[in-house]
Amino acid sequence: MTDLLTRLTAMLDDLDADVDETIDLADEVAASGDAGLLPRLQAELDRALTERNAYARELLGGVLAAIGGPDALPTLIRASAVDLGDDQDGLAAEIVDLVQADPKTAGSLLRPLTEDEDLAVANRAEWALRFLP
Repeated sequence: MTDLLTRLTAMLDDLDADVDETIDLADEVAASGDAGLLPRLQAELDRALTERNAYARELLGGVLAAIGGPDALPTLIRASAVDLGDDQDGLAAEIVDLVQADPKTAGSLLRPLTEDEDLAVANRAEWALRFLP
């Protein structure tokens, strides 16, 4: 599965990579459910943020959500708090789905983030908590 993730990150870096093929590959990595990929996915998401790559943030966020479940919420909230000038529709939907899928876990992970030093993180956590059922 690591080879697929290596291919995915290479495609995310390649401006000429086929979008549909990249999305299909991201879906394949997500469907693997391989929790062993989480540290590398988080590192790649951090790199995408550093490089201000909104497209990579969106796809990697979806893969992280699929594999990490609600436990990925803090990472996704922190990634969402970085303004890259995009609409974040996909990432927002992933966050909302995780919050609604496991409200108890989501609440326990998000509430501490509402007091984060980074006001953008705190605001995103407050936003996400509004989707608790």
